[in-house]
Amino acid sequence: MNFSFWETDSWFSNIDYCIIGSGITGLNCALRIKEAQPEAKVIILEKGLLPEGASTKNAGFACFGSISEILEDLKTHSKEEVVKLIEKRKEGLELLRKNLGDDTIDYQQNKGYELFTEADKDLYEECLERIPEVNGLLKPIFSQNVFEVADNEFGFKQIQPKLIVNNFEGQIDTGRMMTALVKRASENGIRILNGVKVTSFIETSKGVEVVTDQFKLESDKLIIATNGFASRLGIQEVKPARAQVLVTKPIKNIPFKGTFHLDKGYYYFRNIGDRVLFGGGRNLDFKTEETDEAGLTDVIQNKLKELLKTCILPNTEYEIQQSWSGIMGVGEQKKPIIKELSKNVYCGVRLGGMGIAIGSLVGKETADLALKS
Repeated sequence: MNFSFWETDSWFSNIDYCIIGSGITGLNCALRIKEAQPEAKVIILEKGLLPEGASTKNAGFACFGSISEILEDLKTHSKEEVVKLIEKRKEGLELLRKNLGDDTIDYQQNKGYELFTEADKDLYEECLERIPEVNGLLKPIFSQNVFEVADNEFGFKQIQPKLIVNNFEGQIDTGRMMTALVKRASENGIRILNGVKVTSFIETSKGVEVVTDQFKLESDKLIIATNGFASRLGIQEVKPARAQVLVTKPIKNIPFKGTFHLDKGYYYFRNIGDRVLFGGGRNLDFKTEETDEAGLTDVIQNKLKELLKTCILPNTEYEIQQSWSGIMGVGEQKKPIIKELSKNVYCGVRLGGMGIAIGSLVGKETADLALKS
């Protein structure tokens, strides 16, 4: 790159913290660093024109887990671990709302609902039976019952007769959230360079040399906040998981408000004003969807459209406006990876599809780790 003296001096010299990834985690990490060290020079490198992972491509669920997801987690995690996960998600959501304000992110607590297909009779009955147990587990966190049973008043078809309601679930506008975070970063003197792909990094006697597809730079400390793309930078405990989504054009008299889960959370839908967003289906083809490349597949898009027509909006006229995909970071464990990788390199990754809930907290905790080292 043909940088001038002024560009080199202003942008690429004396960098205290270089953060890879300008999503919810990276931006919150940068803001936390500037809060603690206002004079620190912080630069964020983002390979996309916009954040390319899931931060602006997710469904905007302010959630911490449907009952079937929680029961599934209890098979691979201890009760204490599951409670801790949910506690962190609640704390992260509270931090997000406190940092940006409910009006800014259009936070609405319209409750969350879980639907069960006719084929999911056994799971449905297990979830109904274990509501008291799960409520008891979560009582210390929420001080009241989280889950209860409700009638299907929304006109959904081909599902079990009752819905399970989460009284604490909400929804946000992720575009507005990210716009507010970027604005706040700019106001705090945080530089964001878009369209810059980090290819590698090397520890040096002075700190870390960061190698990109366009230039190299030196930073005292490096923080990896790329989540779904973490394996590209050597963090093998994180696997990419692509999520496909579609949204309708505005619908007259939309029959529901809130967030909805189906098939252990592998499908999810919500209203965005008078539109319906519907996503998921990676369980139809796990192997193909374990990718960090954006894209759509017929098998998943066709299934989303089929379920939308037969189950979710069976009596409503609508048109699909657009479809897209986002990249999550998942792994064998649900707990995020927040750790020091080497002397001056840190990471905050593996958000497990819960970026809205825990991204703010993961960013803060990763920053705190780098600040005290």
